[in-house]
Amino acid sequence: MSSVESLIARAEALLGRLEAVLPHPATAPDWVASVAFRYRRRGASAVLEPVRHVATIRLVDLKEVEPQKERLLRNTAQFVTGRGANNALLTGARGTGKSSLIKACLNEFSAQGLRLIEVDKADLLDLPDLVDLVAGRPEKFIVYCDDLSFDDGEPGYKALKSILDGSVSQSSDNVLIYATSNRRHLLPEYMKENLSYQHTEDGEVHPGEGVEEKISLSERFGLWISFYPFTQAEYLAIVGQWLRAFGQPEEAIAAARPEALIWALERGSRSGRVAQQFARDWAARDHG
Repeated sequence: MSSVESLIARAEALLGRLEAVLPHPATAPDWVASVAFRYRRRGASAVLEPVRHVATIRLVDLKEVEPQKERLLRNTAQFVTGRGANNALLTGARGTGKSSLIKACLNEFSAQGLRLIEVDKADLLDLPDLVDLVAGRPEKFIVYCDDLSFDDGEPGYKALKSILDGSVSQSSDNVLIYATSNRRHLLPEYMKENLSYQHTEDGEVHPGEGVEEKISLSERFGLWISFYPFTQAEYLAIVGQWLRAFGQPEEAIAAARPEALIWALERGSRSGRVAQQFARDWAARDHG
């Protein structure tokens, strides 16, 4: 082998090793394989994986959140039918149905072309590439970020903010972002930041730059939907709904109420998630 051929071979080997470590954007998946997909980083490459077993929860399964359900349902219906719709931020108490409501909307409208792509917070930097990947598709896509919150300085914060509003490129008409969070402003807030507020002589209040920055991200979501802790009556209604779903008769549901309250007390929460966990346990027991 001549010196030139040897040099070419070495260069090709080097390029091969570089390609293995350089970042690669995600390629299009089999779009008919599922109605839901997960965006994942695998080393230097990105993968859009079809979800083989999509959650089957329906809107009728969600109780005691009727106002929240109506607002997200209306927004999603507008989106699917090509009318104006907003990115949505669902915030509030844990276990109250925020994530379940988004999944139920997917099941409600999947036959009309709605699709969902779940993206982890760590992968939000790739959001512009993901939007470009689906921009030419006929389907409507919800990019779903669950339990979203940021620490100070995290890069995904800027990427999400840019996509929601303010990027030089226009966001695709077939993409909406739905996010859930326990924090309304998505970033930690500190008491010392209140000291930066300014009060003018006419009574106006002006937050400092740090506070403005934190508020600016959540304000870019056009639709805010708040969830609140359930009362005892609401919690018991949800327990009853889940017990019926597990095939329990009405007399068993009435008998289960005292234990359902103890179950919630032990966990310090009367959330819908706790209600479902109790109902699953109760329905599986031998009550003979």
